[in-house]
Amino acid sequence: MKNILPIVLSLLFTFSIVGCKDKAEEANTGDAEAAAVSKNTSDKFTVSTSESSIEWKGFKPTGSHNGTISLESGVLKTEDGKLQSGTFLIDMKSITVTDLESGDGKEDLEAHLKGTVEGKEDHFFDVSKFPTAAFEITSTDPSDDGYTKLSGNLTIKEQKHNISFPITITNENDQMTIKSEPFTIDRTKWNVNYGSKSIFDNLGDRFINDDIQLQINIKAKKS
Repeated sequence: MKNILPIVLSLLFTFSIVGCKDKAEEANTGDAEAAAVSKNTSDKFTVSTSESSIEWKGFKPTGSHNGTISLESGVLKTEDGKLQSGTFLIDMKSITVTDLESGDGKEDLEAHLKGTVEGKEDHFFDVSKFPTAAFEITSTDPSDDGYTKLSGNLTIKEQKHNISFPITITNENDQMTIKSEPFTIDRTKWNVNYGSKSIFDNLGDRFINDDIQLQINIKAKKS
């Protein structure tokens, strides 16, 4: 038994290093700020909701789940070809789980996340009460490495906080594509508290990580 213990400790240490290395960076989060405003002469782009989505991933001690959320609408504006302002609505009723098959827990998890299970409405997103979330750009800061730091107010369940994360923007032939690097947010800042060790005691290994990983994929057309 004594000979096994060092091996176990070594493996745990290795896993902890790999986990930290592979984890997406947390978005800078702060108080809500004033939305960016563009000139009347700005070019307007309308988000293609059928080609845009937000990928999500949640973590727990025994594994993870992932899926997508659709956008309901969105408008972006540029000045001299550079993204300056914009807003988009997120359709929370469209939450899907993509790592489970139908009949293998997929529908149950989707219902739990949406809050359509009686008595569990407020566990996660309670879409009957809060059918949409929103993001409004507050600033953009291009860098020399090809990335742009996008900052904006994210509103979920009527809680609004400003977050910043890196994106890549391509703009050609009247088409704009915005793709973020994977980043995480602390869900408890938006009152999504179910299973959080930072909110509830005595959860043991039945907790769910506070961090949710997101990746934004947007396509928009000049209008």
